[in-house]
Amino acid sequence: MRVEIWSDIACPWCYIGKARFEKGLAEFAHRDEVEVVHRSFELDPGRAKGDTEKVIDMLALKYGRTPEEARGMEANVAANAQAEGLGYRAEGRDHGSTFDIHRVLHLAKARGLQDELLSLAYRANFAEERSVFDDAVLADLAVEAGLDADEVRAVLADPAAYAEEVRADEREAAELGANAVPFFVFDRRYGISGGQPSEVFVQALERAWKDRPVSTLTTLGGDAAACDADGACEVPQGTSGV
Repeated sequence: MRVEIWSDIACPWCYIGKARFEKGLAEFAHRDEVEVVHRSFELDPGRAKGDTEKVIDMLALKYGRTPEEARGMEANVAANAQAEGLGYRAEGRDHGSTFDIHRVLHLAKARGLQDELLSLAYRANFAEERSVFDDAVLADLAVEAGLDADEVRAVLADPAAYAEEVRADEREAAELGANAVPFFVFDRRYGISGGQPSEVFVQALERAWKDRPVSTLTTLGGDAAACDADGACEVPQGTSGV
């Protein structure tokens, strides 16, 4: 069974939702038979590379709130994160373009290290004093996840590298009707929006597992001559063959 998760590194509920989903997955009896794929979604796709600002300022402007109200919003999210055992800095974080982060995450996916890099990037962005919108910091995180430093630098230096993969994920999200993240899709049959409680994910996993298509093969025509996996070929009587 496959679970696809559309998310953005700038989204605190994606950070919290990932932790809640993983708790639910840990309780699922068939967890070893679940493939988890992370897909790209930019919350601020029009933001230029290098255009960063403080999260409090961004929230106040975006939602028409005072800085004090924006701090209250962040404090509420921080409480939810901390309830899941996650670190969260409600003050001082940066906000910027996540396009390059998604491109490097696709490199990590190609190398089998996507979840490792995503976890490190979330922690750096929300819990540590490290700006993931800085190429040097992002490269360090990628190497920490196990990627080759030269390969990471080459991707960051080439704006076209993995760009189409990011855009393809975003087009697919739109086709599925996802206009907010996190967005979880179970075997392309069921969807869950938002950082739901872990028990909701357990229920979704169990339902998707129960309703998954079962591959069965009905053999027609009875037994006949064949070659097995070792290369031994049966020759029917009255027939010449190799």
